[in-house]
Amino acid sequence: MKKSVSIIGGGPAALILAALLDCNKFTVTVYEKNKTLGRKFLVAGKGGFNLTHSEPIGELIARYTPPHFLEKALLDFDNEDFRKWIDSIGIPTYIGSSKRVYPESGIKPITVLNAIMDVLNKQGVAIEYQHTWKGWTSNDTLVFNTDTTIKSDYTIFAMGGGSWKVTGSDGIWLDLFERENIPVVLFQSSNCAYRVAWPEDFILEHEGSPLKNIAISCLNKRQKGEAVITRFGLEGNAIYALSPQIREELERHQKAIISLDLKPTLRYEDLLDKIRKSTFKKTSETLLKEIKLSPAQIGLLKKYLSKETYLNSELLAQNIKRLNIEITGTALLNDAISTTGGIQLDAVDENFQLKNKKNNYCIGEMLDWDAPTGGYLLQACFSMGMHLARHLNSTA
Repeated sequence: MKKSVSIIGGGPAALILAALLDCNKFTVTVYEKNKTLGRKFLVAGKGGFNLTHSEPIGELIARYTPPHFLEKALLDFDNEDFRKWIDSIGIPTYIGSSKRVYPESGIKPITVLNAIMDVLNKQGVAIEYQHTWKGWTSNDTLVFNTDTTIKSDYTIFAMGGGSWKVTGSDGIWLDLFERENIPVVLFQSSNCAYRVAWPEDFILEHEGSPLKNIAISCLNKRQKGEAVITRFGLEGNAIYALSPQIREELERHQKAIISLDLKPTLRYEDLLDKIRKSTFKKTSETLLKEIKLSPAQIGLLKKYLSKETYLNSELLAQNIKRLNIEITGTALLNDAISTTGGIQLDAVDENFQLKNKKNNYCIGEMLDWDAPTGGYLLQACFSMGMHLARHLNSTA
């Protein structure tokens, strides 16, 4: 007799799990609180639909915090495995100049979602919409909405984190787990804007300006990329990748110091040499025309440096390579791309089963791990779903 599987949530981790469970061994039902599946998946695709990243698996694993928690799942189903699988269901991909992996031109997020849905249909997966999970009864029966109860052989929770509430990823389930003495961590914003108290005259002139081809450092982490100056502070891929380090500093000191390298392609000695040998009379002209800094980068130097420091070649070069900016806070949860927090990692075993609730599993962003943007979040969700599918298929 087939065993029953209830999957609560309709995001990437849930969908690939449902697609890969053995339909000869299981009857699978996905319970989704919304009227449609994959809403966050579709919203994320509007900002540049990168599915994963193409870097070597060792480097990819190191992008995650903590790295070892997801190592086994990522090795079992790495970025190359994912590309092969997605191609097998009709979604060919290519590697962009940033080494991110995208669907081929013309393929939209809804097309990818529909291709996965086709697999679910062929597998005989049932989908129950507008089913909001409300907790367990005393005998671990699942409760939905007001009084609907479901008893399953296996239950998999894949309900997302605490960001983008409009998609249904609101994290209100946290209390339900805590009531069952399952260790949880409060959600925190990740891959989000960070607050900087810009001088008013600076932000009036440079709000919305990009800082291209820079590097940002915090604690022991350095990330090349871009950032954008906003009225709130800074956002962009160069600072998103430093989320764990910035959060750590904010927790310790209620502020975080980040260091901007405005010219990472030049060593300090070469930069100083260019400044000293410049034929331009004004320092700003030297920076703009000789060093090729943008007006916004020059504006930053003028606002953060004294006149004496700005006009001193050595000190100016030092600050171009290491301009310290103070971060005082993060964007709200609902404005973050992703969140950390949720179920503590030591509450689950190596196959994501809750240690104090047998045959109940948690996968996806509802677990307390972190990753930068660039395809890493999706890759981890797909890897966890695949890993659990293989585990259940082999043990049932």
